[in-house]
Amino acid sequence: MKLVYFCSLAAVVVTQAAFADDQALQSFALKNHVLTMQTSHGQMELRLLRDDILENRFIPKGKSASPARASHAVQLHRALPGMQLEQQQNLLKVQAGQMLVEIQKSPMRLRYYAQGRFLFEDIVSDRTENGLALTELVVQPDEVLYGGGARALGMNRRGHRLPLYNKAHYGYEEQSLQMNFAMPLFLSSQKYAVHFDQPSTGFLDLDSQKNNRVVYGAGGDTRTYQVLAGTQWPQLIDAYTTLTGRQPMPARWTLGNFASRFGYHSAEEALKTVALFRAEKIPLDAIVFDLFWFGKEVKGTMGNLAFDKDNFPDPAGMMASLKKQQVRTVLITEPFILTSSGRWEEAKQNAILATGKDGKPYEYDFYFGHTGLIDITKPAARDWFWQRYAELKTLGADGWWGDLGEPEVHPDDIRHAGGSAAEVHNIYGHEWAKLIAEKSARFYPKERPFILMRAGYSGSQRFGMIPWSGDVNRSWGGLRSQPEIALQMGMQGMAYMHSDLGGFAGAVDDDELYTRWLQYGVFQPVFRPHAQEEVPAEPVYRRDAAKALAKAAIELRYRLLPYNYTLAFENHRSGMPLMRPLFFAADAGAEARTSASAYFWGNDFLVFPVLNAGQKTMQVSFPHGHDWIDFYSGVTYAGGSQHQLVLSSGAIPVFVKSGAMIPMAEGLQSTEDFRVEDLNWHIYPQAVSETKASESQFYDDDGKTRLAWEQQAFALTRLSQQHTAEGLLLTVDEKAGRRYQSVPRQWTMYVHGVTKEPQAVTVDGKTQTFSYDAAQKLLRFTLTFKPGTRHQIRLPGLQQVRG
Repeated sequence: MKLVYFCSLAAVVVTQAAFADDQALQSFALKNHVLTMQTSHGQMELRLLRDDILENRFIPKGKSASPARASHAVQLHRALPGMQLEQQQNLLKVQAGQMLVEIQKSPMRLRYYAQGRFLFEDIVSDRTENGLALTELVVQPDEVLYGGGARALGMNRRGHRLPLYNKAHYGYEEQSLQMNFAMPLFLSSQKYAVHFDQPSTGFLDLDSQKNNRVVYGAGGDTRTYQVLAGTQWPQLIDAYTTLTGRQPMPARWTLGNFASRFGYHSAEEALKTVALFRAEKIPLDAIVFDLFWFGKEVKGTMGNLAFDKDNFPDPAGMMASLKKQQVRTVLITEPFILTSSGRWEEAKQNAILATGKDGKPYEYDFYFGHTGLIDITKPAARDWFWQRYAELKTLGADGWWGDLGEPEVHPDDIRHAGGSAAEVHNIYGHEWAKLIAEKSARFYPKERPFILMRAGYSGSQRFGMIPWSGDVNRSWGGLRSQPEIALQMGMQGMAYMHSDLGGFAGAVDDDELYTRWLQYGVFQPVFRPHAQEEVPAEPVYRRDAAKALAKAAIELRYRLLPYNYTLAFENHRSGMPLMRPLFFAADAGAEARTSASAYFWGNDFLVFPVLNAGQKTMQVSFPHGHDWIDFYSGVTYAGGSQHQLVLSSGAIPVFVKSGAMIPMAEGLQSTEDFRVEDLNWHIYPQAVSETKASESQFYDDDGKTRLAWEQQAFALTRLSQQHTAEGLLLTVDEKAGRRYQSVPRQWTMYVHGVTKEPQAVTVDGKTQTFSYDAAQKLLRFTLTFKPGTRHQIRLPGLQQVRG
């Protein structure tokens, strides 16, 4: 296909002013698929990493261009062939894949295009600010800008200067400029992204001066950025997660319910809590131990990294008892070794701590005591840290929580084997997750690790990191910021970003807030209530009314397990987040570009969280292109319509897209109870006006084996539905890998919104017994088949609800 590029002066912002530090192109050469350009201030390199990903690397004069600095974020490095040059008098045109770069020679400017669309201009200055080298890009006036990591600023982050320094924000609510994930990346509503490939601390200014400038400032000699572009959001997300890595499949239990608080003081207290969940028949899959597992007090014991013998006399026995009840154990760990801990002398003797300029362990005070910091960049320190995990794994621990990994307090003059504090700070949590992921793969090659972390960097998802949004205030303001944070981080590769359900900070006892947060949590990636212990986070300790509502939310979470597990698979294969902004829809309007008040859960659910106290009604707008069916009542709303809904205390508004086919499970008290042979499928027929077949898929494996997909130990079921002249045609086509443990299916199929009893139901031409409930407009029949087979189901004369 021939690509045609154009430049419209009405649409393109082109800088006119020259600066004293402007560069000029002096010479260029294309060799080994890399375009190398000598400028008046250094050397610039362009390389094509994928058809839709172009990398720009600048090495100032006097600095070495090789060997190339290893990237902590980027996984693509090989320059691809196909770059073509066209030289004009003061212009060099470079076509590479879908990208076109117009390079103005003097003053030097780079203007990027993709598939005929102008993206932005790089003014190629050599300015610095407070010792930080600057990259300055000119963007268009009407672009909405996203990214920069985890912040609470609104979906449009344009107009903000973002510090690139991971930092905890205790008790934040609706506004937080600086949080635990400061990622050097922005995405545009014009469906392109720029990733600045430098982890040093600095800033990302998204047009705070209102001059259409994006300015990136960071330390270091080389300046590298990657440009990614797509025509649709899934393409852009695919490109970014190809560049920085894909999230491995999590264990199935990760999608269940967690018991968690700050914190369980004894084995007796933890076992009692789990017993209450089981007695109340509230589903549960894991329990999280905060810092009391290694010490009786909040302060003075961090770094022990061993169970307190008085309150946890038999940790192996405790964890074995929990496992018999189908409950996994997750332990908090931190990178700080206090001088008052039982490991201080050991840490000094093994030289695992970051140092001062004298080479001795750097000691300093912070909230938890007088401390040193494990040097996560030092191989010997990584080995020592892993040995602690291995010891706990032998006792029976199932997952790891890495807290305070910004690091929470990180003196500027501390020294690491891998660089200065400024060079290491933002990648500390990233490297910590990498340590656990790589060692787990080596020593436990069949298992999927659980790695919960509070801080990370671009690409941390490829280590299986499960991020959470930090110590949010237990308030309505705290709740209101959560959809934005999760949606933004999902766009930046971190698809499992989630919140402490119910809120963490403060002793607020508000049942309405608690239940609304948990109802939202059903449709966020990880379901984990967690809070300071003054007011319980666990539903078993709440008042009866709140407990009943929380139980209903958790039960719905478990009913959706097969759908959610398939979302995890889709994220693993394509990078698509579980929570998706409204503007991901191909026909989304301009107002959707800045909305976080509603979102898509996967491809089929539309979710409207209730974010205000005492709210009785909600004005909702339904996306175009499909009908939307109320998940609870079955009422159908036309796409593009607006309605005032009366809210119920029992659930938040949730709608299913017409044409959706949702796999669900019933009666689970643990994800261990899941049985693929007993699925219920809820089928929502297409609108008659929809002529193109709708499709859904369902992914299954054993829920625990690492690389199950890659090793052919999976089954993938694809369902489609389409209206024909005779009625509705359903196709079920399943492919099973050669190592998949096959179990015959007996699935119950529910077809919703059927207004008249069908003439018949046939499976592969054979008449099938069915039942029809006229009051609920619900058709039910059973589909029995062997894994890896294909079947056609015909429902002649089917009619369904419209409008």
